Amino acid sequence: MKTLIKLEIFRSLRNRKFMFFSVIYPPVLYLLIAGRGDDGNMPGLPIGLALYYMVAMAAFGAMTAVLMGNSERIAKEREQGWVRQLRLTALPGRGYVTAKIASAATISLPSILLVLLTGALVMGVRLDAWQWAAIALSSWAGSFVFAALGVAIGYLATGDAVRPITMLVYFGLAFVGGLWLPMSSLPGWVQDIGEWLPTHAYTALGQAVEAGDAPHLEDAGLLLGYLLLFAGAAAWLYRKDTRKA
Repeated sequence: MKTLIKLEIFRSLRNRKFMFFSVIYPPVLYLLIAGRGDDGNMPGLPIGLALYYMVAMAAFGAMTAVLMGNSERIAKEREQGWVRQLRLTALPGRGYVTAKIASAATISLPSILLVLLTGALVMGVRLDAWQWAAIALSSWAGSFVFAALGVAIGYLATGDAVRPITMLVYFGLAFVGGLWLPMSSLPGWVQDIGEWLPTHAYTALGQAVEAGDAPHLEDAGLLLGYLLLFAGAAAWLYRKDTRKA
């Protein structure tokens, strides 16, 4: 399994298009959105513009790396017969799914760190050392949830359908979950839905730290529930795909 994880990481690093959109694009977008230098707090939030979007764009970059990359790559591998070849090895199904999730989450780390560096060096964000460490750790740990979702979509959709399905899920979760706009600025019915989405809980971990608090247990618990749900769905879809092969 370790060999497969290393292989997946090297394959992702060699993909220049993937690296641009998952690593370079999020900090650039962060500068474009939060570059107005507003020192006031966001509506309904105890943190400012630069702080809010630093965590939001770190989450967006991680989602790009693990959700978009995983789903499309797996769908293509199924069509090309690569997954069928792996089934002939001693690697168990759970090992394949775990390797896909772990490798994707590892790729998300550079994007997260680059957004945080942009916040510190360009946007003038000032936090205590423990806050920087906690934001980086919570942002990275939360990306496992979307890595598992990417694996599930990769086994659910065909090669032709995987991109539109992934884009719909990707942008839907980003908007309704509060990555583009604060939840307080969205309509009430959207807020009611967004509070139960993994993207809202994901960014809430880091934003709680920015406000000087510890990550809230309810947000961590919601993410853990989604991780178990998505990982379970990915394993079930893998076994289902095995029976078809």
